Amino acid sequence: MSSLKHIAFLTGTRADFGKIKPLIQSVESEPGFEAYVFVTGMHLLETYGYTLIEVERCGFKHVSTFNNHTHEASMDLTLAKTISGFSAFVKDHNPDLIVIHGDRVEALAGAIVGSLNNILVAHIEGGELSGTIDELIRHATSKMSHIHFVANDNAKQLLEQMGELPTSIYTIGSPDIDVMFSNTLPTLDVVKTYYDISFSNYAVAMFHPVTTEHESMEIYAQQFVDALLESDKNYVVIYPNNDLGSQAILNAYTRLENNPKFRIFPSLRFEYFLRLLKQAQFIIGNSSAGVREAPYYGIPTINIGTRQDNRAVLHSIINTNYSTKAILKAILQDKPIPAKVDGVFGNGNSAEAFIDSLKLDALWKVNHQKQFRAL
Repeated sequence: MSSLKHIAFLTGTRADFGKIKPLIQSVESEPGFEAYVFVTGMHLLETYGYTLIEVERCGFKHVSTFNNHTHEASMDLTLAKTISGFSAFVKDHNPDLIVIHGDRVEALAGAIVGSLNNILVAHIEGGELSGTIDELIRHATSKMSHIHFVANDNAKQLLEQMGELPTSIYTIGSPDIDVMFSNTLPTLDVVKTYYDISFSNYAVAMFHPVTTEHESMEIYAQQFVDALLESDKNYVVIYPNNDLGSQAILNAYTRLENNPKFRIFPSLRFEYFLRLLKQAQFIIGNSSAGVREAPYYGIPTINIGTRQDNRAVLHSIINTNYSTKAILKAILQDKPIPAKVDGVFGNGNSAEAFIDSLKLDALWKVNHQKQFRAL
């Protein structure tokens, strides 16, 4: 490899930024690479905490913003608008590699722009299973990408089943594990003071819309809130993402306002969220944090509904349906004592493995013309 390589990272949510942040930092600290960060999506919405502030707080050299917001019911229009904005960014900055993460429409937009402009695209955490529209977006994004940085061998195998070349797949683990076990997490006292959380014992509640079940989200959200209230426990509640159905959840959360057993936040700083999760009694809802991060900390999970189908299989996870009765039963029952998960999503060296991969000549010689490998 020779000459300076320009790497463009696209982030649309607090969740994907928490995962790619250590990767951006690794690129910024490595000679021979220049990082550019394209910020869009939920980051620019006041309702969800305007988390552009968290990106800017990192002090990255090159940060660009683009407002892609349309309406929660218009994911297709959001995709189209993001393609337009990111295309203009790519024309201005001419990156050598575009890095995207996960299963959001912003990631798909990044892959489309890159592949149609003959720019290498690297997809973080492809080859995974989940419920709802997210899985379709994730797999479509993988097929539009040239390079894959996956969390484990299972993901690698799934991508190979999808016809991806084994030489284009790099197993680096999940980058958020780097942050989870780093020495950068604040103390619990610092977090509770910062967010004015007074209770000692608490659970974390994160309930996202299921786009393929959006017509039922109002009922599901009200039943979820009913169960939280009836449980008489303390909760740190974090807003959902802004997918179709999110407003129904936000409307249900108004019933929790001014209740001393609840602290409700549009968003939390990633490291602060991890500390709260690490000290929680359990996490409840349908967030991937319940099936990814929580098991690493040995925290029980109550997983509700279908959003994490095919992912929530560990013994520390209690799966339940959307009914108030079922959710409340799961809250009040004795939780399994989970053994901490080791190695399933890496061992905390993803950023190092990522930058090592970028130094390989073979990575930059990946054929821009995608090939399908039949098994």
